[in-house]
Amino acid sequence: MADNVTSLFRTGAHSPSMAALARESGEAGPVDFCIPCNPYFPSPRMMDELTNRLRDIITYYPSSADTITAELCNLLQLPPQCVAMGNGSTELITWIDHLLVRESLAIPVPTFGRWTDQPLETGKRVDMFPLQESNGFALDPAQYIQFIRSRGTRAAVICNPNNPDGGFLPKQTILAFCDALADLDLIVIDESFLEFADAENEPSIVEEAVMRPNVIVLRSLGKNFGLHGVRFGYMVANPGLAGKIRSMLPKWNLNAFAETVVFMLKDYGAEYVESLHMVRRDRLDMARQLSTLPGLTVYPSQGNFLFVRLPVGAEGTVVRDRLLTEHRILVRECGNKIGSSSRFLRLVVRPQVDVRRLVSGLESVLYGTRKGAAVPELSTGTSYSSGTAAVDRLVSSTSGQGYPGIAAAANGMAGQPQPLTAAATGMVGQPQPLTAAANGMNGMMGQPQQFTAAANGMAVQPQQFTAANGIPGQPQPLTAAQTRGTTGMPGGLTAVNAQGQPQGFPQPQPQAMPQPVPQPVPQQATGWPNTPPNGAGWPAAAVDRVG
Repeated sequence: MADNVTSLFRTGAHSPSMAALARESGEAGPVDFCIPCNPYFPSPRMMDELTNRLRDIITYYPSSADTITAELCNLLQLPPQCVAMGNGSTELITWIDHLLVRESLAIPVPTFGRWTDQPLETGKRVDMFPLQESNGFALDPAQYIQFIRSRGTRAAVICNPNNPDGGFLPKQTILAFCDALADLDLIVIDESFLEFADAENEPSIVEEAVMRPNVIVLRSLGKNFGLHGVRFGYMVANPGLAGKIRSMLPKWNLNAFAETVVFMLKDYGAEYVESLHMVRRDRLDMARQLSTLPGLTVYPSQGNFLFVRLPVGAEGTVVRDRLLTEHRILVRECGNKIGSSSRFLRLVVRPQVDVRRLVSGLESVLYGTRKGAAVPELSTGTSYSSGTAAVDRLVSSTSGQGYPGIAAAANGMAGQPQPLTAAATGMVGQPQPLTAAANGMNGMMGQPQQFTAAANGMAVQPQQFTAANGIPGQPQPLTAAQTRGTTGMPGGLTAVNAQGQPQGFPQPQPQAMPQPVPQPVPQQATGWPNTPPNGAGWPAAAVDRVG
């Protein structure tokens, strides 16, 4: 039975559904740390109302998508002509790809799989910008812009927060990114998990998106409301972009459950806001508990999930399968995410009682009795510490250069970066950052560099996939002079708009490997919606109506 259950994970790029696991195991579903859902919403009161209305919901046709969208826009105070609702955000991603992505799309990886898979399936070139493990998977927007310009990419995506690591960029940084790339065909800011962020009070750019010619904001309702099965999400853009997507959607693409929930929301706004507070509180507590496990690294997150790196020697698929079969706990192992490996798990934020069960299960599987433990015995003089990994040791031993300098000198290429193997880094296929001392790039650690095959026999180049053969594109050396739309190099990068005017861009400050720092949950909920003034009713995010 255990073999049958775990085999479900080997059939695709995504985790199996809870229904598939229940059918295969013949048992009730496991404790779910895999599917990133809000565990506190709908409230019991709202769920009781849905239950009482179930017969009518499944018996009758829903209203048209226009009717449901109009009600949602009334709640959000958004102009209906700027919104398109989909049967899940993946339906909208599909149509965005078909209608608005002409030839190429750039996306940081690891990220949500549909942003890499969907364009490849329709023959587009996908330029993947690798987020560096040594920098905590933080996205440097200036380097990302340079990457986009060097590739000549025509569409760009940022997931904010990013899935699976929970990385977050402030609103003004996102807007500066959009302004710097105003000449692209399309920019998508995927805010599917932004409701769970508490880094700033108003992090969404929906108001600004409706005024820009090439920006789409994607939002998810299923994730926020704990209703993945209902399948509904929406996008916000200027009337031209939104109308183009909306015109292709079926008249009844939204189901009766989605309609019922949207029309109920005005009565449950206060409970929804409270659920977000509870998730943010639990995220801090869960990060603290997981950080006590020897050798486990927990990355800071603004989503409703945490990205963790397993101790040296632990294999994610083994840990996943044993947690499921021995402890009835379902986790997301990230080995099938481009830019990640089986060293990493994504763990959804859940109530404290469930987290204690998870921590206990991980202790048993990772350390347990030494016999059969996932983490091997340590040699004398070695001890676990949070953040320990082969790549960290490599970077430390080379003064941050991230490549074996001795090997370079031995082959007559002193100072020339050498490609890293999976064995050396612990990260299968993960490009590694190189310092300025190694590549003449003014001391900027973490900048993905490209070298010709003639220089070192192997390019350390972020992968570029083509639909024709699925094989990484041929590496091409790039110089500053060849980079379109930018002047200077990272650290002094000035983006240029379509008119050739320089655009200032906030520069990231060098940071050490980030560690979670507990922060108080703000009294006011962030993002959409704001806290109701009297603790009741559904608040709205103000936005100027577009005529």
